[in-house]
Amino acid sequence: MKTALTIAGSDSSGGAGIQADIKTMAANGVFAMSAITALTAQNTTGVTGIFETTPEFLAAQLDAVFPDIYPDAVKIGMVSSAPLIRTIAERLRFYEAKHIVVDPVMVATSGSRLLRDDAMQALTEQLLPLAEVVTPNIPEAEILSGLAITDAAGMEAAARKISEQYGCSVLCKGGHKVNDADDLLWRNGSGKWFRGERIHNPNTHGTGCTLSSAIASNLAKGYDLDTSVERAKEYISGCLSAMLDLGRGSGPMNHMHKLFLD
Repeated sequence: MKTALTIAGSDSSGGAGIQADIKTMAANGVFAMSAITALTAQNTTGVTGIFETTPEFLAAQLDAVFPDIYPDAVKIGMVSSAPLIRTIAERLRFYEAKHIVVDPVMVATSGSRLLRDDAMQALTEQLLPLAEVVTPNIPEAEILSGLAITDAAGMEAAARKISEQYGCSVLCKGGHKVNDADDLLWRNGSGKWFRGERIHNPNTHGTGCTLSSAIASNLAKGYDLDTSVERAKEYISGCLSAMLDLGRGSGPMNHMHKLFLD
């Protein structure tokens, strides 16, 4: 059985973070492992508290996983401080980790800020150059590229700049009223659009975590990047189409929609 590791924060409401990652990986047929970067007190309406793991304990988690069950792919999500980012990068280089997917989590779906100012430089200098693909949404792509994005051409310009600057493929996700369901994958100097049908579901908590984990799962199973993105988009469309409705804010998706027959 193929394996995947998520390095991310815990979401006490279960819709995002490592909880979403583990459910996504299991649903996509790989064995999921985790290294927790932070505990969060959050629900569908917002984040009320963050308690970070120490760099030493994060390293200990990674040192426990890699020598025993080596992951076929690694997904990195919420990492809010520079020391944690440097720890992850150092350990991933040491273990020669492969198929690294970076979801540059900066702001929660609820609008709560999740990335400290000191972490931005560490993210771009330490993690992005290790990534096979980075998966920013529109606001994140604007921050990483320094460019405003208002249309498809803006997505292409930003993705190209990020890819050239950090040496990784870039999946620039639509949404935020810019190509709502269409995502752009920039790799090897050219772009490919993945078209999607807009699903009118206000419950989108954890969509970024879910998509990046699904991509990592498919890379772990041996699919190439284009196919992994296509399969991940198909999976997340099913999660959204299940129309789960929980919580008072932007609720979670049904990651296990294929298991629920009744």
